[in-house]
Amino acid sequence: MRTVLVTGPGGGGRTTAAAAAALAAARQGRRVLLLSCDRGPAPGAVLGGPLPADGGAGGPWTPPVEAAPGMWAARVATDGHFRAVARDLQDRGASLFDLLGAAPLDADELTEVPGAEPLAILAALRAAHADGRWDLVVADMPPVHDTVRLLALPEQLRRYLRRLLPPERQAARALRPMLAQLAGVPMPAARLYETAERWQQELAAVQAVLESAATTVRLVAEPLPATVETLREARAGLALQGCHVDALVLNRLLPDDSADPWLTALAAEQRLACKTLRDDFTADTVPVCELPHLGRSPRGMADLTELAQRAAGDTYGPGPVAERRPEPWSVEDRLKDDGMLVWRLPLPGAERDALGLVRRGDELVVAVGPFRRVLPLPSALRRCSVAGAGLQDGALCVRFIPDPDLWPRTS
Repeated sequence: MRTVLVTGPGGGGRTTAAAAAALAAARQGRRVLLLSCDRGPAPGAVLGGPLPADGGAGGPWTPPVEAAPGMWAARVATDGHFRAVARDLQDRGASLFDLLGAAPLDADELTEVPGAEPLAILAALRAAHADGRWDLVVADMPPVHDTVRLLALPEQLRRYLRRLLPPERQAARALRPMLAQLAGVPMPAARLYETAERWQQELAAVQAVLESAATTVRLVAEPLPATVETLREARAGLALQGCHVDALVLNRLLPDDSADPWLTALAAEQRLACKTLRDDFTADTVPVCELPHLGRSPRGMADLTELAQRAAGDTYGPGPVAERRPEPWSVEDRLKDDGMLVWRLPLPGAERDALGLVRRGDELVVAVGPFRRVLPLPSALRRCSVAGAGLQDGALCVRFIPDPDLWPRTS
């Protein structure tokens, strides 16, 4: 199953582009789910019919509705997911509440808290994979900077859980029933570790979906001068998370032959941004698709069909996407010639001044603009010292020199 995560700068028309991409794939005979993260009226307006609202009843998404032959649409159920998780945590922590003399919250008191949406989106993506009904899931994601942080979340949370509740401490669980008998009170720590282990499994499953070769990111933007820098920074952030951009969609392009000088000037500004972006992305073999401005806000299947006919439908096939996957991170052995190893991390779009690098034990903390990732070092590099780093041909090249006290000696 393919998954396409559609994102871009706010206001760039990603909801329309996502719906057009889903319709294009459905017209090719695929069973497609359009999964919208937008809680407002925009998805229903674009599709020409209302989508069910999140009623908070539970489940990762609202009931899918058939928007066109072979194409279903649903919303991420943020409130429902939050309520389900909160009820589960309360049930698992019942003994702790009793121990503290606290009363759990009633169902009517549970209201969504800030930060619930990213976890709901991740749960919905995982559930779509487990569902088995779809050949393709097109997810209308939040704006691109929020999406980059969302895609980093499973790995970050798993790391926090391992640090705060190390798995090796769970070996002491066998002692807890005896300690509970001696103390005369239940031991809530057992529930805590069981919950942490369950979250580790859930996050690992979500991370596997995001890191799959069948999951790609599609960037959608209206080409404007500010868009160029936004997309460069976001693309570097996506590369830092190991995400593959399968296409760039330049949306709402104005005609060049307008008699109105105001529109002509704006169209020229768009074309200049288009050329810059096309040069940036095609240099790394990323396809670029152009969608015209319809002269109105797209509404209904007639408008979507017009846009779908121009969509880059060939990017949905598993073969072409697999062939265009980005260059993997690799360690280059230069010991014989230069006495060093070089870890090469492709970061297309990264700017030299926006890079940061810190070595922490067996990990490397890499920053690209506002985005950071903690990378475990390959085993050979753990026995080395960092000798320097530089940005070369769109890749961060980190140089390592073997530590004489740790490197295997040759006889």
